[in-house]
Amino acid sequence: MNNKVQYWIDLAEYDFETAEAMLETKRFLYVGFMCHQVIEKALKGYYVHVKNEIPEKIHNLIKLAKQSGLYDLFSLEQKRVLDRLDPLNIEARYPSEKEKLFQALTKEKCRNILMMTKELYQWIKLQLSKS
Repeated sequence: MNNKVQYWIDLAEYDFETAEAMLETKRFLYVGFMCHQVIEKALKGYYVHVKNEIPEKIHNLIKLAKQSGLYDLFSLEQKRVLDRLDPLNIEARYPSEKEKLFQALTKEKCRNILMMTKELYQWIKLQLSKS
């Protein structure tokens, strides 16, 4: 893996560890936000790997997956994970949305989000090793 790809994967690893820490400390809003960040950075790493150029400065997971060429390889379930994670980035940033999101996230929901994120993240890393 080249240094530019490794940069994104290292950031994703750090964010995953942060998401786990946020779950432990019951900061549920940030579990979702950090899970979004994990997948965003993994997708950007894959993008750099296949295109050898810097990805667009966007946060839309579906668009990043399509631009990287991974979207068509995703299963329906993996696409659903993107659908679930995508709004957690935006909603966690804006005060009007934070309260609604905070009320909707429970420890069990966050544990599930973390598990889905881990599975998708590992799959993306596997694709990196294949190509």
